[in-house]
Amino acid sequence: MQGSITPNPAIAQEALVHDHAEAGHYEHPDLRVFGLIVFLVSEGMLFFGLFAAYLTFRSVATSWPPEGTPELETILPAINTIILVSSSFVIHQADHAIKENKVKAAQLWFLGTFIMGAIFIAGQIYEYQHLEFSLTTNLFASTFYVLTGFHGLHVMIGLSLIGTVLVRSLKSGHYSSTSHFGIEAASIYWHFVDIVWIILFLMLYIL
Repeated sequence: MQGSITPNPAIAQEALVHDHAEAGHYEHPDLRVFGLIVFLVSEGMLFFGLFAAYLTFRSVATSWPPEGTPELETILPAINTIILVSSSFVIHQADHAIKENKVKAAQLWFLGTFIMGAIFIAGQIYEYQHLEFSLTTNLFASTFYVLTGFHGLHVMIGLSLIGTVLVRSLKSGHYSSTSHFGIEAASIYWHFVDIVWIILFLMLYIL
């Protein structure tokens, strides 16, 4: 037919690919989050193994902690627990802020979380310096240092993630309401660290 325009096959194919890519973007969840969750499940299994070992040692011991073990101070760990648990609510606000495209607010919430996490680590180091037993004193002392030290390592990894997010957020447009995986991943990891500590605090200091 005179005057009709024959579509360019290359352009049509490119448009089709683009449409499929866009559809895939909205239909499928972010697999990076799924990968992070799988990783945290594996980390949780490591902690579960340590918890099981501790509870087994405790159940077969004639007395726990063994006689002669200095009693643990609970005030500082309780304060540390309050700080760490509160930081979960703080970092949640950062995640909420970025989803509303409030980058500056997210930065402030993340900075607050970083400071609270650093205070927790400082408190743990202070506690280590004033404990009246060492890693080799007895079985209780060994498990105490392994459990709290392994958790402390995870807190420091979390602080590294938070610090990285803060630095990257300084780049204009790096995080937004539609692109915020780094913030979401750091938040999920931090919640995991907090949950593990609550279990540890109850096991070591309360029960």
